[in-house]
Amino acid sequence: MALNGKTVRNPLLRRNRLLTFGALALLALFLFIADTFGSEYEIRILINCAIFIALAVSYNLINGVTGQFSLAPNAFAAIGAYTSALLTMSPLEKQLSFIIEPVIWPLSVIHTPFLVSLIVAGLVTAFMGFLMGFPVFRVRGDYLAIVTLGFGEVVRVVANNTQSITNGPLGLKGIVNHTDIAWSWGFAMATVFFIVRLVRSSYGLALKAIRYDEAAAEAVGIDTFWHKMFAFILSAFFGGIGGGLLAHLITTISPNLFTFFLTFNLLIIIVLGGLGSTTGAVIAAVAVTISSELLRFFEEPMTLGGLYIPGIPGMRMVIFSVLLVVLMIYARRGLMGAEEFSWQRAMDGMKGLRSRWSGSR
Repeated sequence: MALNGKTVRNPLLRRNRLLTFGALALLALFLFIADTFGSEYEIRILINCAIFIALAVSYNLINGVTGQFSLAPNAFAAIGAYTSALLTMSPLEKQLSFIIEPVIWPLSVIHTPFLVSLIVAGLVTAFMGFLMGFPVFRVRGDYLAIVTLGFGEVVRVVANNTQSITNGPLGLKGIVNHTDIAWSWGFAMATVFFIVRLVRSSYGLALKAIRYDEAAAEAVGIDTFWHKMFAFILSAFFGGIGGGLLAHLITTISPNLFTFFLTFNLLIIIVLGGLGSTTGAVIAAVAVTISSELLRFFEEPMTLGGLYIPGIPGMRMVIFSVLLVVLMIYARRGLMGAEEFSWQRAMDGMKGLRSRWSGSR
């Protein structure tokens, strides 16, 4: 608002920005301490959390915000992982890895820095998403899910049979471990920032209109095809970079790593967090990643009251599934529904808890 030629800032907006910067500073401090004093296992969990935050938030853009039931994240992650890995591996490493058939030119001589490989991985994946989008968005609903699911399987089968590009079922080994807390959390925060800004813009409102009623959105002049294409391409771009980070964390990739199970995990995360909620996707990504590690305890042998219980492989997934079913029963719209975090709502909640506490005393 302008007053006598001077801009008067909204005090609430200024307060929210200060709180946001303070929260980011605390997060950066926590990550620095964890990176300095944490064990290798704890650091790896934090890196996994960041990668899945970025993958879930970008996947939520097409599935939750735009309302298009896509099942292609495993394909995007696979394309990004192979692209980034092939670009960062040295010619000698490629020569040693490709035993059956030599890698094709120019991949045999290309060797790029890590950052360049991530950007190229995102662009290549976005281009593949662009090519795929034309036939994909001619169908809707369950048909869209089937087509994108088929695309994921096609990518996996192609990766399994192109010996001179992906090394087939042998996969790629000796990938340098570049992915650390700085790279992973930097990418996660950049993804969240970009998606949040997009969703709050007029373009994001158009995407939400497509989700609620595509016919009505077309009636008011929204080009639904190209809006869906944009969301799909953007989701592919971030998914490709996430796949590149995943490849340089694991350091060994193969086609079997990018099965539908990866898509299923991301689908669980965005549904649990609340379809359309970026905040919910972030919270659920952290919760699912950490809980899946904590539940490993139930797969180890234990003694309860003198009773010896042998370790049961896969028990953590059974318990995780039960917990997920219970959460879905009592929170059908997910942890956040379609809502986003706001400092005002958080403060109102704290005031309510304070008043209840003082009233109970």
